[in-house]
Amino acid sequence: MRNFVVTIDGKSYSVGVEEVGESESTVVPVTAKPTEATKAAPKTDNVKGEKVLSPFPGLIKNILVADGTSVKKDQPIIVLEAMKMDNEITAPCDGKITVNVAKGANVETNSVLAVIG
Repeated sequence: MRNFVVTIDGKSYSVGVEEVGESESTVVPVTAKPTEATKAAPKTDNVKGEKVLSPFPGLIKNILVADGTSVKKDQPIIVLEAMKMDNEITAPCDGKITVNVAKGANVETNSVLAVIG
């Protein structure tokens, strides 16, 4: 059994796929369950504050601060993996943080990762 994360319509699913022999034409059922990345992210459209944007596409490897906590300027808040390298995203200012992504989520360039207000 091999495990993969598949994203469909913006939702990530952990999928287990069983390997079968090349000569077999058997359909193997797979189990799909939502991963941690499918949790609803808070809306940031009406939130006042400074948006923390993703500088490039990547995978949210870790969230270093809890939602709603106070952060200081230049404090690491998120680890973004891109091209097999971990990149720390830091707070651009002091304030209370609203995290807009979940661990395991894929993000694009300029995606709102968090808002600090």
